[in-house]
Amino acid sequence: MSTASTQARLWYLQRLSAMALAVFVAVHLATIVYAVRGGLSGAEILARTQGNWLVAAFYGTFVIACAIHVPIGLARVAEEWLGWSPRLANAAAIVAALALAALGLRAVHAVVT
Repeated sequence: MSTASTQARLWYLQRLSAMALAVFVAVHLATIVYAVRGGLSGAEILARTQGNWLVAAFYGTFVIACAIHVPIGLARVAEEWLGWSPRLANAAAIVAALALAALGLRAVHAVVT
């Protein structure tokens, strides 16, 4: 990270995404428990998600929150624990963000369509 203001923005983004992820994870786990206790199979769950744009919006936003949150933390770990230069850590974080977003949104698309 080059400037204190950039670091502050990333800190803020990570905290905001963490708050969103707390809600997403809780709803996701509650949904899984409800589905399993209801005796739904994987095929039945997928049938219910087909064409459901509310599911797409929920999980799409979940993926974006992950793609923001995780790379920021990975960059800090790479700098502080692995001794990577900020430039290398940030480049790796950008690659991680793009990969998480692309793969996650692809999975959401597959589940909904």
